[in-house]
Amino acid sequence: MQNHPYVDLNAIAWAAMDQYGFIPAFPPSVLREVGALGERVFPDTPSNPRDLRSLLWSSIDNHDSRDLDQIEVCEEGPGDEIQVRIAIADVDLYVPVGSAVDRHAAHNGTSVYTGVETFPMLPDRLSAGATSLLPGEDRMAIVIEYTVLPDGSVKPGDIYRAIVTNRAKLVYEEVGDWLEGTGPIPRAVRETPGLAEQVLLQDRAAMRMKRRRTEQGALALETIEAEPVMADGRVSGLAIQQQNRARCLIEEFMVAANGTVTVFLSEAGLPMIHRVVRTPKNWEGIAREAAERGEILPAGPDAGALTRFLIRQKAADPDRFPDLSLTVVKLMGAGEYVAFRPGDIPVGHFALAVTDYTHGTAPNRRYVDLIIQRLIKSVVGKERYPPYTPAELDELAARMTDREKASQKVERFVRKAAAAVLLRDRIGETFEAFVTGASEKGTYVRLIDPPAEGKVVLGEHELRVGQRVRVRLVATDPYRGFIDFERAG
Repeated sequence: MQNHPYVDLNAIAWAAMDQYGFIPAFPPSVLREVGALGERVFPDTPSNPRDLRSLLWSSIDNHDSRDLDQIEVCEEGPGDEIQVRIAIADVDLYVPVGSAVDRHAAHNGTSVYTGVETFPMLPDRLSAGATSLLPGEDRMAIVIEYTVLPDGSVKPGDIYRAIVTNRAKLVYEEVGDWLEGTGPIPRAVRETPGLAEQVLLQDRAAMRMKRRRTEQGALALETIEAEPVMADGRVSGLAIQQQNRARCLIEEFMVAANGTVTVFLSEAGLPMIHRVVRTPKNWEGIAREAAERGEILPAGPDAGALTRFLIRQKAADPDRFPDLSLTVVKLMGAGEYVAFRPGDIPVGHFALAVTDYTHGTAPNRRYVDLIIQRLIKSVVGKERYPPYTPAELDELAARMTDREKASQKVERFVRKAAAAVLLRDRIGETFEAFVTGASEKGTYVRLIDPPAEGKVVLGEHELRVGQRVRVRLVATDPYRGFIDFERAG
């Protein structure tokens, strides 16, 4: 092993946050405000919230997550219907509009997860404490109800305030392995009476909704983002977050919950913010990618035809499928937030195959979700005026789109820096890789093991996206996030 100088990845992460316009540390005014909060569980609780603490609520999240935004519970209804309740942490209760905490959250717009260090949107005393739906803790929440019909369609229901208690914090990997038959029943599921049946019912509802959305053209995308694995402050490896039945369950539940929110706010005549992915402008590029793989897509954008093509490609070539997914994502264009006024024609979310969609289920982590929560509470509380004007929502939507893109840039840069640190003792070694990008900006590859990405600086001519190639590592630079290869053989 070479005697390399120590690389402070935390310092790199902080510098990246600053470079892209975030405030990585909470200002004193925010810390004072949070420190002065009382210990009451339900400050300013409105009269007669529903008491739903007896229900078998549970959450599914990452093993180390403390900022728990939502919990869920189901029950069987008549005619093979499944009623779903999603409880969302009442973050607005502790973060009033215009407070120091609110101003800081609005500036950053989102929590940033670099894998090296997490920069939460809200101080831990809130996001990992008072506003987190932690197991065994009574919490105020906004409950969203909807019904999943036998064909997988969703009938929106009521939204109201309630007191809830999370009975079990479950982990994606453990639940996913159990549902897929590759692992044992998780201990928390086994030891909580009735929870096994409850999670299986949730899975049944989610699979119904997934089949329905797939039939309607929801895209079956699967990109790779390797997160650094840290041990004692050093990078020990890169890990890929695997999609599984548990992640699918939560995704389907949240898509349906956010769709229910848009119906609720629309019926109340309120403006809101939609999450949109516009119809792909570069459909021709997507069609070319399909043609190179021997398939023909329609002349115009067709989500159903595209998702069927993607499903076939995943089955035929699973190793290259994440890179095809990434190419399609780039050709479609990024998602964005758009202010929506009553009477507007919705833009829709092309990738999810839904027309009316917002983000309102993660208010501890995303500021736009806190905005949506305040709009919901203004309806539930029968307030005379909504908390935001359409003009304010225009400005906020643009700001939150900018902050989301900036957070992705920070996360990508720190991941590249961590990968550069991991590989710097392996200069001169050769690796198997897939070509992930080839344009005027350069040719890029993703190693198969470890799944690090870098640029081919020698021998890159005539390489094409999706091609498997051997490359030799020639240089790394953690401070610039560079990993350089040359073609080998």
